[in-house]
Amino acid sequence: MKKIKVVFMGTPLFCIPILEGLIENYDVMGVVTQPDKEIGRHKEIKYSPVKELALKNNIQVFQPPKIRKDFAPIIALNPDLIVTCAYGQIVPKELLDFPKYGCINVHASLLPKYRGGAPIHRAIMGGEEKTGITIMFMDEHMDTGDIIATSEVLIDDKDTVGTLHDKLSILGRDLLLETIPNIINNKINPIHQDDNEASYAPIIKREDELLDFNKPAFAIYNQIRGLNPFPGSYAVLDGKSIKIYAATIKDNIYTTKKNGEIVRIYPDGLGVSTSDMEIILTEIQIEGKRKMTVKEYLNGINKEELIGKVFNED
Repeated sequence: MKKIKVVFMGTPLFCIPILEGLIENYDVMGVVTQPDKEIGRHKEIKYSPVKELALKNNIQVFQPPKIRKDFAPIIALNPDLIVTCAYGQIVPKELLDFPKYGCINVHASLLPKYRGGAPIHRAIMGGEEKTGITIMFMDEHMDTGDIIATSEVLIDDKDTVGTLHDKLSILGRDLLLETIPNIINNKINPIHQDDNEASYAPIIKREDELLDFNKPAFAIYNQIRGLNPFPGSYAVLDGKSIKIYAATIKDNIYTTKKNGEIVRIYPDGLGVSTSDMEIILTEIQIEGKRKMTVKEYLNGINKEELIGKVFNED
């Protein structure tokens, strides 16, 4: 179906298998992605992963700061279909209505659950047992368009946002390539979303990353893996911020200890009391140092001095 002209709109690494699948099967006329960013002290220019892949394949790249004001170059390409995925801006109605086969979105949740910019993080943090990919027609609002197709995946209790991100990226590619021919051949029955069943997945902010040891151990565990490896959860000990990337749970209960107190030192972990059980931190990054296992960390310190210290204590 190379004769079908497609414009792709997306930005992060999640989009790469999806864009690769489109390039292999369709005529991708152009790619729209967010403007380049300046990174670090030296303000080096950083391209989005989508821009890098487009340039590698000699595809035109458009980076309007505000797509709602500058979409004429995209219409000039006369696309038959626009595919969006984690683009990062609201697409204007004039552009949504232009392509012959519409404007569709690849979203990393089972809509209407987890509308918004961080559905993978929020599904794990919310303790969900499954999630998936939704292909939908775009409308003028955030993730509210009619559903064309879905595909589910189970969330393993050891999944992190990193592992689930990769699974869903491949699933999104496969479902999209399966769905586009059905759209072109008019073999679809779009389903209107029930707003009463909607939940939301706002972008992760700094306050979402702070662990609260007053919560149950499983809620903390889900938060840790739902933020691993990006952006990472954290807690404060002795005035220093400590990133926490991995943990396990033990059913020890310490009713006389403070929540957040280090109650036991394991060969490979720090046992910390919570509102119900003990959570064992196993991979951390001390402020100003590299990421390491707790086993490595314990090799260079007086372990016994940690007992009784409390995370996030003023």
